[in-house]
Amino acid sequence: MKRICNAGPGRNYAPVDGSAGRDRSELLMTPHTEFHLILIKPSHYDDDGYVLQWVHASTPSNTLATLYGLALDCIERKVLGEDVEIRLHVFDETINRVRVDRLIRTVQADGGNGLVALCGVQTNQYPRAVDICTAFRAAGIQTCIGGFHVSGSVAMLPGARKELQLQQAMDAGISLFAGEAEGRFDEVLRDAMNREMQPLYNYVAETPALEGVPQPFLPAESAKRTGGGKATFDAGRGCPFLCSFCTIINVHGRKSRYRSPDDVERIIRLNLAQGIKSFLITDDNFARNRNWEPILDRLIALREGEGLPIRFSIQVDTVSHKIRGFIEKCGRAGVNRIFLGLESINPDALKEARKGQNNITEYRAVAQAWHNVGAVINAGYILGFPGDTPETIARDIKIIQSELPLDVLDFFILTPLPGSQDHKELFEKGVALEQDLNRYDTFHVTAGHAKMSADAWLDIYRRAWGLYYTPEHVATVLRRARARGESLGHLMIKLFVFYACQAIEHVHPLDAGLIRRKYRRDRRPGLPIESLFVFYPRLALESLRKYSRMAWIFWGFHRIRRRVEKEPDGASYRDVATTPVTPEELESLELYHATPAAETAVIKVQRKRAAVAQAAASAT
Repeated sequence: MKRICNAGPGRNYAPVDGSAGRDRSELLMTPHTEFHLILIKPSHYDDDGYVLQWVHASTPSNTLATLYGLALDCIERKVLGEDVEIRLHVFDETINRVRVDRLIRTVQADGGNGLVALCGVQTNQYPRAVDICTAFRAAGIQTCIGGFHVSGSVAMLPGARKELQLQQAMDAGISLFAGEAEGRFDEVLRDAMNREMQPLYNYVAETPALEGVPQPFLPAESAKRTGGGKATFDAGRGCPFLCSFCTIINVHGRKSRYRSPDDVERIIRLNLAQGIKSFLITDDNFARNRNWEPILDRLIALREGEGLPIRFSIQVDTVSHKIRGFIEKCGRAGVNRIFLGLESINPDALKEARKGQNNITEYRAVAQAWHNVGAVINAGYILGFPGDTPETIARDIKIIQSELPLDVLDFFILTPLPGSQDHKELFEKGVALEQDLNRYDTFHVTAGHAKMSADAWLDIYRRAWGLYYTPEHVATVLRRARARGESLGHLMIKLFVFYACQAIEHVHPLDAGLIRRKYRRDRRPGLPIESLFVFYPRLALESLRKYSRMAWIFWGFHRIRRRVEKEPDGASYRDVATTPVTPEELESLELYHATPAAETAVIKVQRKRAAVAQAAASAT
């Protein structure tokens, strides 16, 4: 991969050996056309219609990194011809303001050739993406939207383009891209150069191989302002499971495709060269990447053989501890944080979600196994399964606090995302669903519930954070970490961030960031642009209130941490959750007796163990 000049978010990029390095007199003598490729990862609107933006955002975009890497490859190969210079701009709108008017002037000043590509657009970001594209289309500049909303909708409900707001975009001259871009990006760029963009590029049925393709990459200026300064890459795509709420399996497929260890090492070294040592591997389930062992062996060689200080966050399933050697090698490779799809402690809910791989009798074992290699556990928990009520949700949170050794717990409202099996079934049954796609962000209610009103559902979602992150439980989580010999500072920050984002900003922590940025004119079309004398005084008061409360909450978490650090005998702390798993706990823990389905799960495990014991006895 060529080095890049003028690196920085929102700036122009060109290969060092291309026109940017040539004398101006040479350019004047050479046939020369400029083509502007503008990559934008859009944000979405808050409840008041303003774009959600931050000085530092929590979640980096792997799709933006993927498209950026593909774009660099296209520049290097001169896919538009020797006389065409591709000028590359990149924006993550969660941290960069997209000044559409300025970009339009830039493109028009250079002849009007270009493409605005909206990358990785999720359902809640789709309205914002359409609004951005509409402004560019009004100026005659070509646009295209890709990502999970378009791809999932085309994959699952190809006949519902109007209902899912795809047809309206195409009618407005906005092109859509369904599927993965590897091996197809050249075609899109050439069509844009020739002003022959197709309404829909449909590749959902054709998943490309990942070995040897251009790697995801973003300049450090972008990467260091998201996700704690992490770079992102997918070591593989595809998941074998059938979770009904998931859109990923219907876009990336269920067959494992993966990058080679050489590809992964190349990504690591490219980022180390720009000072990035921490990585988020975005595989939906790295434990089911068929190439996990060669990849981990290479990472271990980099850490232990060369002493490279690399660290990783990964997503895994709740039976990952049963893969021989997997967790031990993850620990040696530098995995220090895992995202665990817990979803529920009620087997009925798991069955409803077709999450058959989750067995509540394995939850304690998998969590303890990951703690044994020093990983922080971030578990996802969904609220709003058919049997949920505010009372059962509150009960289950107490059980989790007492009996499961989790660190960070983040809550999601069960949301029928377009592209999921849940959405397809509800749509085909004619069930009323939320029409504003901006609200499909997992912290708004978008469908009905048999046992909760929309207000009650939203209320228990917002209260759930306070129910879990009580001062007492924050102290408990820190005590457990201290007993494992871990430093408490980073864990305290994580606990603070996940609680404060919802308490103060009322957004999910993965949608949040540090210091909100709000621009008066960046408001959803149809809503009024407020007066200077209304907007700015209210913003100042709002900011003062928010950051004063944030400081108070932080001080409270800090005091808890200091108190725990001073407690005697911290290394010997143990509670129910950290007690090693035993067969007898199936009889005593509330986790296994809170619901009839939990008791049934226990009976199945006991029968299986008895059968194994009997078979072993018979063999002797």
